[in-house]
Amino acid sequence: MTTLTTSSKPFKVGTIGWTADDLDDPEIERRWERGRYEIVEGVLTRMPAAYFEGAFPLGRLQTRIQRHLDAHGPAGDFAPEVDLILNRRRVAVADLIFMTPEDVRRQREAHARHGRPRPGVRFGRLRVPPTLVIELGSPGHEEHDTETKSRWYAEAGVPNYWLLRAYRRALDCLVLEGDAYRVDQAGRENDQVRPSLFPGLVLSLAELSDV
Repeated sequence: MTTLTTSSKPFKVGTIGWTADDLDDPEIERRWERGRYEIVEGVLTRMPAAYFEGAFPLGRLQTRIQRHLDAHGPAGDFAPEVDLILNRRRVAVADLIFMTPEDVRRQREAHARHGRPRPGVRFGRLRVPPTLVIELGSPGHEEHDTETKSRWYAEAGVPNYWLLRAYRRALDCLVLEGDAYRVDQAGRENDQVRPSLFPGLVLSLAELSDV
């Protein structure tokens, strides 16, 4: 990979000593935004793109939930591939997040406190835990999603974490209880999943995965 020397340090995957504060460097930020990078315990890391087999079920999942919310509530919005600052040495790319109006209000305030205004940017990188994070466990980096990110999100106080493993036709809906997640609902193959986060929602795993 090409190394870019910025005003503060070389931008090179695998180097140590990275923090969320480095993203305030305009040169680093420009390079960061060209890829799909994470900061993993202070190490600059690049995450591979998702396979199509996983990406379209995630899109279907979002659509199914949004239809339910439009009809029954609660209010909120989804956003894909969002940078989520969990602490100074951990910046994750969340495959999909769900934010309530209260989450959005808290994020706006957190961004304002950060004190780095940019034209047209009202919210910036997420600095508050969203109501829901959904990760797409894909071959090659499933352990990162099932173990590392699960621990990160729990420690950051993300109340709901879902893991969709489309290639296995599996969905685990986890709820934060204390300092760790417990399984709220889980399904495999042709199961139907009824997550408590959205009462009345029924998710058919067969419908999410079949082309």
